Amino acid sequence: MGPLDLPLDCLILIFSYLHDEDLIIASYVCKAWHEAAETPWLWRKICLRRWGFCNIGNFLSDIGKQSWKSYYLRRALLELKMKTGRSGGDYTCQSLRGHNGKIIGVVYLAGINAVSEFWNQSSIVCSASTDGTVRAWDVQKATQLWSSPEQRPLCDIVADLQNNVVVTVDNTGTVKAWEGPTGGEVASFSTGSPKNTLYACSINDKPVIIVGSNNGALHTLTSPSLSKLSSHVVFDSFRLNLILSSPDKKWILTATKDCSEFSPKIFFSPSLSSGPEGEGPVSVSLPRSVCGVYSAAFLPSHSARVAVIHHSDLSQKKYLSVFNISMTKTKYDEEPSVQQTESFELDLSYTNILLQARDSNTLVVAAGNQISVYSVKGALMQRMEDHTQPIMSICVDNFRVVTASRDLSLRVLTWNHENEKGLSLESQYHLLGGSQTMSRGFTVVACDYISIVGSVEAVNGKDVLKAYSFNT
Repeated sequence: MGPLDLPLDCLILIFSYLHDEDLIIASYVCKAWHEAAETPWLWRKICLRRWGFCNIGNFLSDIGKQSWKSYYLRRALLELKMKTGRSGGDYTCQSLRGHNGKIIGVVYLAGINAVSEFWNQSSIVCSASTDGTVRAWDVQKATQLWSSPEQRPLCDIVADLQNNVVVTVDNTGTVKAWEGPTGGEVASFSTGSPKNTLYACSINDKPVIIVGSNNGALHTLTSPSLSKLSSHVVFDSFRLNLILSSPDKKWILTATKDCSEFSPKIFFSPSLSSGPEGEGPVSVSLPRSVCGVYSAAFLPSHSARVAVIHHSDLSQKKYLSVFNISMTKTKYDEEPSVQQTESFELDLSYTNILLQARDSNTLVVAAGNQISVYSVKGALMQRMEDHTQPIMSICVDNFRVVTASRDLSLRVLTWNHENEKGLSLESQYHLLGGSQTMSRGFTVVACDYISIVGSVEAVNGKDVLKAYSFNT
């Protein structure tokens, strides 16, 4: 019996060791090999080998009688286009104009992620501006869907994806929720303080909006009704301008970047929404040596492990420290506790520092015009200088890193898993933002799986969104 005469089950077993290119070649050998190579189980295995998790339920219902092979080929082609970035062939770039002021934030209201449907779908972003409006845009069609009435200049914006609303705060401290489909106002709440920071998350599986105020207070509001659940002073007289939620949604990290006397404070999130009358929320502070916070990020693959960039109380040297957060049993109760697992010095002279975590071992730090990749143990794995001006914003996921710079460019870098030294970044291409004479550079960048949106600061004060949509 020759190889062309093997039973179907034997061919499928042999083909299970092949990569995608080899499997496609094998399908052209003869009718029996073609039948074996088209087996859905083989292509499902290849998909999961490359991406870990795939959701093709909507793909099968939307496209018709398709297969794991079709899913793989379409998604692989999309990632190739995102990696090569050829203008006109791989993506289209369009300007979204309408704001008459500075754009202070951009959020995806309907984004496409890597495990959901990424075909025949639209990405919806919302932008907030000092012109007092929040606007919704269809990224693929490059059209404005709605604009809110003008109000006081806006300071921050977040999205509650579960309820399909966006939430903004203006310079008087008025928080408002807006319907995603129509832009209608849903509710409002006044903090009574300017310069507020917003953060959207969930507590006990219910969406909430957390507001950090200029006077150091922390307000927890229901979403989208914006009813107050609790208010607590955290950093007296200093702005609370850093808020993060842990992956297990049990902990809320708060910090002020304006005073080096306070270390970050971490709240047990359920205690922010309920608790005995008169009792404060359950919280714990990071060690006193962790002060002068620049940035922080929770590691996505851990339930509650956070990395913090700070300087110490004894010097202005910058450190990156990692802490585990947990509830510890005592004799009569449980108390929150933090345990430092790592701490190392960073060779950085800049004060505007951005930090994001790719996974449990990989941290991305942007400072000045540099982007650095560190292991969680402190090893500097890579440092790149693709920009000529400071990096203002970054997006990090398992496939790529996108940086936005004052040099009026976005830089797209992709992760390489095949390097003998382990995970590394490969610089791929620039996305340009327009004329240097008309603009002062990118200030914000946001991404989903099929698009990138950046905000360009305009010389005339009327900022513009640049939307880059990859062809699916």
